Amino acid sequence: MKVLARADLAKMVALHLPTEGFVNLGIGAPTQIADFLPADTGVILHSENGILNVGPKPPSGEEDWDLINAGKMPITLREGGSYFDSSTSFAMMRGGHLDIAILGAFQVSAKGDLANWSTGDSDGAPPGVGGAVDLAVGAKAIWIMMDHITREGKPRIVKKCTFPLTAVGVVSRIFTNLAIIDVTAGGLVVDAMLEGLTLAGLQDLTGAELQAPAKPRVIRTDGTSSL
Repeated sequence: MKVLARADLAKMVALHLPTEGFVNLGIGAPTQIADFLPADTGVILHSENGILNVGPKPPSGEEDWDLINAGKMPITLREGGSYFDSSTSFAMMRGGHLDIAILGAFQVSAKGDLANWSTGDSDGAPPGVGGAVDLAVGAKAIWIMMDHITREGKPRIVKKCTFPLTAVGVVSRIFTNLAIIDVTAGGLVVDAMLEGLTLAGLQDLTGAELQAPAKPRVIRTDGTSSL
């Protein structure tokens, strides 16, 4: 089955951001979005470890390991960027100052419930929620960026989450490597699908009922989409 590559998924999300605003990128795949922001964007990226105006990753060999994001990956700083302590960063997160937080997820329910915190990995990583719970209830909008199904082929978009919840009813938009889906009061509405994919095919890979306009937008394999 053809799916968007992770970088193309990040590009797709970047191109759907508003022309300005404060946006947090969650640990993991969402951090790649910084590499695809348009040069003239008014979006200012926030990292929960205390940075505003995060830029793209540095070229290989030019990393400054004193300049990292919340996932401990090297970044650059765009003009006008700033640093601050964690208490200030979390005050931004909890105080409603972020327009969008883009997070990864293990599951999202039909009602926008979010399950994205680790219950412990086989490699010994400790369980924990991290800053996701603060972002989930503090940001004005929550977007999810994730694979549509698990490695075992199970849906990540489900009627009801079976994993521990991070927050209830907070997700407004889901970006996957197959589709863009809006969470509305009337249910899950498909905004766009990867070219060559049918609604029936997408539904087979989704654990909750989908609705769609007569002609959903088309997502190209490079992450761009039709209007």
